[in-house]
Amino acid sequence: MDNEKLKRELFRPSKAAKQERRGKFISFSALALIVVAVSAIILFVTMKGLAAFTQNHVNVIDFFTGRDWNPSVKGANGQPEAGALPMITGSFLVTIFSALLATPFAIGTAIFMIEISPKRGAKILQPVTELLVGIPSVVYGFIGLMVVVPTVRTLFGGSGFGILSGTLVLFVMILPTVTSMTADALRSVPRYYREASLALGATQWQTIWRVILRAATPGILTAIVFGMARSFGEALAVQMVIGNAALMPTSLVSPSSTLTSVLTTGMGNTVMGSLQNNVLWSLALVLLLMSLLFNLIIRLIGKKGAMK
Repeated sequence: MDNEKLKRELFRPSKAAKQERRGKFISFSALALIVVAVSAIILFVTMKGLAAFTQNHVNVIDFFTGRDWNPSVKGANGQPEAGALPMITGSFLVTIFSALLATPFAIGTAIFMIEISPKRGAKILQPVTELLVGIPSVVYGFIGLMVVVPTVRTLFGGSGFGILSGTLVLFVMILPTVTSMTADALRSVPRYYREASLALGATQWQTIWRVILRAATPGILTAIVFGMARSFGEALAVQMVIGNAALMPTSLVSPSSTLTSVLTTGMGNTVMGSLQNNVLWSLALVLLLMSLLFNLIIRLIGKKGAMK
């Protein structure tokens, strides 16, 4: 009898084992919930986005190449005027221009914070960067509406609304994100890289330019693509300064629109299941696919950096 009791005591799971099993179950449940939620969102948006092509028989080529956006009106070919090219073009223009504008400022700020003056950067620039990250999008949009748009109107003419105003607002919005991620990439470069370069007689700038930046290139590219992804998906701030005109951009100061601006202004004014509503879901599907593409690019850059 004593042997049986001793055997049960020996094979009874310990308290630590029970806690580990419970922790694994909670972690797996959380992971499964995330997978189910993401899969459900992708499936739902895909089904709604394809409804315009399967139910309303909108021509796919006309949708991506058409320049007229008025889904309630049929064109000469009998197809609804649901050309998404102006919005797609506007989204890519503000995304690319804001990234091109933010990248040199972000890299320069990160180099100053990490390599040139770490103490001053930690005291001044780091809190400012964190503060800019926490500002809501509507505040950026309101500042852009009150400051950027009148300035663009005064300097370049026109109404002030357009790609240029949207680019300037997004530049300020994505700058802290790209700066923080670039600083992390520079910080991750091993210290002996710097010491070896300086020991060989290189100056501080040569070390930064030829050693540190090259070693941190995958991380910097990830920061840039991450900033572009945020820029591409930004809605409210861009909507307030771009003009919301579903027209092909003819200049940087002409009113234009993006995928997100058309979605935010039009989704609440359409009936669920109608053609006007379905083509908006098609725009949302394009936006989702682009977001997934950005995430895929980030993962590929990360894998390439890990292989090095």
